[in-house]
Amino acid sequence: MRSPLHRFSLRARLLALTSVLLLAGLSLIGAVVSDRLERYQLDRIDERLRSFTAIVSQVSATGPVEPGQAAERPELLDPALDLVGAPYLVYLDADGEPISELQSSRVDGASLPPLERLRAVPVDGEAVTVDGAERWRVVALSAANWDGTVIAAAPLDEADAAVTALRTTSVVSGAVLLVALTAIGWFALGRGLRPLRRIEHTAAAIAGGDLTRRVPLLAPSTTEIGHLADSLNTMLGQLERAFAEQAASEARMRDLVWDVSHELRTPLVGIKGSTELYRMGAMPDRSDVDEAMRRIDGEATRLAALTEDLLLLAQLDEAPEAQLERMPMDLRTLAGEARHDVRSLDPSRPVELTGPDGTGAPGPAPVLADEARLRQVVTNLVGNAVAHTPAGTPVRIGVGTSGGRSVLEVADEGPGMTAEQASRVFDRFYRADRSRNRQGGANAGLGLSIARSLARAHGGDVELTTAVGEGARFRLALPLDRD
Repeated sequence: MRSPLHRFSLRARLLALTSVLLLAGLSLIGAVVSDRLERYQLDRIDERLRSFTAIVSQVSATGPVEPGQAAERPELLDPALDLVGAPYLVYLDADGEPISELQSSRVDGASLPPLERLRAVPVDGEAVTVDGAERWRVVALSAANWDGTVIAAAPLDEADAAVTALRTTSVVSGAVLLVALTAIGWFALGRGLRPLRRIEHTAAAIAGGDLTRRVPLLAPSTTEIGHLADSLNTMLGQLERAFAEQAASEARMRDLVWDVSHELRTPLVGIKGSTELYRMGAMPDRSDVDEAMRRIDGEATRLAALTEDLLLLAQLDEAPEAQLERMPMDLRTLAGEARHDVRSLDPSRPVELTGPDGTGAPGPAPVLADEARLRQVVTNLVGNAVAHTPAGTPVRIGVGTSGGRSVLEVADEGPGMTAEQASRVFDRFYRADRSRNRQGGANAGLGLSIARSLARAHGGDVELTTAVGEGARFRLALPLDRD
């Protein structure tokens, strides 16, 4: 169950907590100070009473001192009794009956401690408090040379008044201080919490859909508010990127669905058209039927290749490492096969086998990789170079090590690509030249996408260097197998 304090604002709760702590502190300090003052007053009175009682008990050798004329001259007696701090002095005999007494004229007789209480005071010289009309501090000692008791007493009204005045002053000053500090705390907390209100407004704007908003730098990063602002801005940046990536992913998914539908529709329309012609009897001759079956077989092959490519891409996205069977190998093997592939696709093309960047002779390029998958990568790169350059365009195959990596390059001297084309050439179903006839799954715009996905599954990448009129160089770069 939630506390009732949760219904109030953070500012009010902090102020209430601070006020309670301040009140407790002031109360504790006031209690300690008043207690110390009261103890000091009692110790001072007790010391005087004990000293005076000890002296009086030793004064007379035969009996109590008679008041005599001193009692009749209060201008002499009062200062004397006040000086020793004992405004009241009484002698008791062995039976506890009063023999004589002295008292200051400033002491009201009705306020004197009762006799029965005085008889109960221990005669050991320790001060005790006796209650009557007023509170008295009393010390009793046995007379030294006669059978009786000497009792000295001092009223506590002045000491009590001083303690009461201190407590009253503490309460009044504490209340004023509490009110003043509470008012100051209210404005101080309001100013201190102002950054949180600005953060709240920013959060409200973000909740309204403005993901570009950021929490302003309201305080140095070393403070709590600064840490909070930095953390929130980091979180907001991640959220914005996540939403942007989600939107981009959804856009790519829509494009993928559209492209897949388009790629599937073309062969399906051909297959359906051929079957419709056959059903309508438009193929009377055996040769017509054979030609229709050939077209159907070609479109089915294309569909199968496209399906296999899409399945491979999905598997590489989900679990790339699971699609590989790594073994030690050298990329020079694939480079030699790539040169033969170029010649078989276009015998008119000059093919050169060099080291990386076209310098030197081919060098060793050991890797720990799936040879069949890498052969698929190189085949796609070679097919791309042949398909997108004019017949007879020279092609260079480079292999070796560069920058601590094993590399295999397929470079051509064709027309090259623009920066916009180069940025999208690895996208799925992207074709820089959509006017070309598309035959086979690789020509559906998946070849380079598959090549890059396979390279990244090996911990490497396929890099493109191109410019308009300067040809294109695709470089397969993989981690070097130093063992």
